[in-house]
Amino acid sequence: MLPKRSDFPKDFQFGAATSAYQIEGHQFGGAGLTHWDTFAATPGNVVRAEDGARACDHFHRWPQDLDLMAAAGFDTYRFSTSWARVMPEGRGAVNAEGLDFYDRLIDGMLARGLKPALTLYHWELPAPLADLGGWRNRDIADWFADYVQVVTARLGDRVWSAAPINEPWCVGWLSHFLGQHAPGLRDIRATAHAMHHVLLAHGRAIQVMRDAGMGNLGAVCNFEYAHPADDSPEAAQAAARYDAYYNQFFVSGLFKGEYPVEVLEGFAPHLPKGWQDDFATIRAPIDWLGLNYYTCKRIAPAPGPWPALAEVPGPLPKTAMGWEIYPEGLHHFLTWLARDYTGTLPLYVTENGMAAPDVLRAGAVDDTDRIAYFRAHLDQCLRAIAQGVPLQGYMAWSLLDNYEWALGYEKRFGLVHVDFETLQRTPKASYHAWAQALKG
Repeated sequence: MLPKRSDFPKDFQFGAATSAYQIEGHQFGGAGLTHWDTFAATPGNVVRAEDGARACDHFHRWPQDLDLMAAAGFDTYRFSTSWARVMPEGRGAVNAEGLDFYDRLIDGMLARGLKPALTLYHWELPAPLADLGGWRNRDIADWFADYVQVVTARLGDRVWSAAPINEPWCVGWLSHFLGQHAPGLRDIRATAHAMHHVLLAHGRAIQVMRDAGMGNLGAVCNFEYAHPADDSPEAAQAAARYDAYYNQFFVSGLFKGEYPVEVLEGFAPHLPKGWQDDFATIRAPIDWLGLNYYTCKRIAPAPGPWPALAEVPGPLPKTAMGWEIYPEGLHHFLTWLARDYTGTLPLYVTENGMAAPDVLRAGAVDDTDRIAYFRAHLDQCLRAIAQGVPLQGYMAWSLLDNYEWALGYEKRFGLVHVDFETLQRTPKASYHAWAQALKG
């Protein structure tokens, strides 16, 4: 059993989330190539070289998927528009078929009583912009602003909320330092540029949407609790460095107009020239902050250059991603953000969920482990609310099993099982648990 709607404050928003490239089917509707298409086509990057060409075919099956959202009793649908679907070259010509799709999709949400929560970038950079350096190139802030202007002009009058960029840490660090996501670089200078330019693009996008009269604008960052691997001072220092570049960097830029000292130790020689002058744009006021939270990490010191650390296995139960289940971390970030950064600004949990080894048996999926995961994290939300944290909503990741990036179609996060051969949707036990909690 999940906590009931009535356990939460009046008007608390419950939703589920997806992203464009992971579910739509990028081969449909005139979308342009993304850097994920080219990354996946390069041997060794993605499990079985799988890509988002067909995905869940949400492009054609969206009415059925929105019906599932509405039938569960969710209030809010967090979705994203694909830059390469709207502007196949990333700049210039607009793909009318792409904008028409999102037009229908938003009208479909509204017709079902769902609030559209828009994310404008969930990692699918148009390939022609990747050719020009992508997030390493300062010009991307203006390219992104132009794209946001196109989307805003067509859709901005009907969305409930909007956030420019999903999980800047993944766009910057995971993709340019660890090389695990497109474009697959392992370069500290590229990382420093990308992480700064992501924030600059965010600020430019907020300006564009404000100028168009849009409200309820936010930012969505991801957080991971960093445990020192042992009691040594060296482990504590390594965990502090991890916490600084993972959890502090982006909110420090957004809310304080500075970067953490522990990150500048590594980044200072590599940041773009004049980076300090961009904080006036980066700090464009927002109306809420979204937290994506899944897990914790155990951090040990390691030889080599900054950040000189390594992840080591931890003792807690793990999801199918190998991620430890640590609900207390969500409570930590909710209280820490409200205390040190956001104050009375509304907070939302914009993603939380788990991958599980789901098996379809006799037309059903008994994912009781996922229900327990949600329950434990919702309990931490209630605990934070009781302590005065202005948490105003929670969105489960994800509505559908989908394309899990470099892991292809192997990891299932959905409330709804998708057969990737037939594309049949089957609500799991967790979906029914949500429906019971939201209607009961």
